[in-house]
Amino acid sequence: LRSIRGDWRSLAAKINIQQITATKPNLTSIMNYTNFCNNRNKWNQGMKLTPVMEKYILHWGEMGTRWGVNRTVAQIHALLFLSSEALNAEEITETLGVARSNVSTSIKELQAWKLIKVVHKLGDRRDHFETMKDPWELFYTIMEGRKQRELDPTMSMLRECVLEVDEDDQTPQDVKGRIRDVLEFMETLDTWYGQIRVLPKSTMQKLIRLGARVQNFLGGK
Repeated sequence: LRSIRGDWRSLAAKINIQQITATKPNLTSIMNYTNFCNNRNKWNQGMKLTPVMEKYILHWGEMGTRWGVNRTVAQIHALLFLSSEALNAEEITETLGVARSNVSTSIKELQAWKLIKVVHKLGDRRDHFETMKDPWELFYTIMEGRKQRELDPTMSMLRECVLEVDEDDQTPQDVKGRIRDVLEFMETLDTWYGQIRVLPKSTMQKLIRLGARVQNFLGGK
């Protein structure tokens, strides 16, 4: 019995030595793996924020809640706006100190608003995200999003109401008039937005700087 055990142990030892020898990695593969781990740790360290950057991001998050936007969504957008490079989800998580799942949900929300886009970096298969840096472009993108989500559905509802009140004998006339006034205001606002949306940024800046002086060109009092 002892002889059989000894033979089995000897055989197992030989098999283990052969497996280790056959699978022994060379120096190049070890260095490549080490470099990969070092780079991945470096990528996951997050972005270093100055006190001013932290103040900006925190305030943007507070304002987001007042605008009806999730705090983390607003903070991620602020972080990407300040960052000079595109960031991946892990870097965003480490920098803001929020849950990874919360970051994923917020990124999807920002993509739905067309405020961020995916970019890729050489040697890294992960998605990285960046946002536009021009405040005017951001303004128009947000306005377009709010128009599609809020103004367009409201105008559709008001048009239905106007059509219904024409055959409605129960709704008072003054109420019908107020509904028509709101629809007219919304349509005027929509037309105005469509006109200024196509103006070059330089033209819009000049128009805004004119301020009250526009009244002189219109001949109003």
